[in-house]
Amino acid sequence: MEEEIITEGKFKYIEKGEGTAIIILHGLMGGLSNFHGVTEHFPKKGYKVLIPELPIYDMPMIKTTVKNFAKYLDSFIKFKKLNNVILLGNSLGGHIGLLYTKLYPQNVKALVITGSSGLYESAMGDGYPRRGDYEFIKKKAEGVFYDPAVATKEIVDEVFETVNDRMKLVKTLAIAKSAIRHNMSKDLAKMPTPTCIIWGENDNVTPPNVANEFHELLPDSDLFWIEKCGHAPMMEHPEEFNTILDSWLEKRNF
Repeated sequence: MEEEIITEGKFKYIEKGEGTAIIILHGLMGGLSNFHGVTEHFPKKGYKVLIPELPIYDMPMIKTTVKNFAKYLDSFIKFKKLNNVILLGNSLGGHIGLLYTKLYPQNVKALVITGSSGLYESAMGDGYPRRGDYEFIKKKAEGVFYDPAVATKEIVDEVFETVNDRMKLVKTLAIAKSAIRHNMSKDLAKMPTPTCIIWGENDNVTPPNVANEFHELLPDSDLFWIEKCGHAPMMEHPEEFNTILDSWLEKRNF
């Protein structure tokens, strides 16, 4: 990965460019490099792109919740002295972005969600992953994408390492339970923040009907589909993802 990770106080993050801040929120198994296409493209368009590393495995067990990650994001935004930010979240990151926007609407100019949890209970995976079974984990990782080749050995190794680390596995399951508890269906109608929903037509993790439901419930949302695409559009189709987001930001004057 080319981007340099900055460490300041309790925060680790990537920062590129100058201008309106786009804060990227990664998912549960998603490394910062998943957004390489976005971090390359948007600084050239006059945005400051920041990707904080979320303390998914570092919080005390009792604090491993979606709400505490939203509070962590708030402390990062304050630390960087930012306001009027654009949040872009994939999977769990989308859920954190949604909850943050509900809790601190005055700080968020716009929200972008892709393959987001928050409505669909099994978005975090179904039950206990089979530890030690590399082929099973490989199949699971490949199933996240439309094109299984996107699940490189590096990605599979990372997932395998996570599910075989008992503490990480327990925390992963704690987050999954917290995500189910923090279902956002009753909140979305009261969230007028402009929202761009970008979804893979072949997402098996958060199926297309989830995107439709987000679109119906959020008062000011636009929904865009990417063909032949699974749960992580910004990884599988980075150029198309950037084109959609670019034109949406332009149309909305962000």
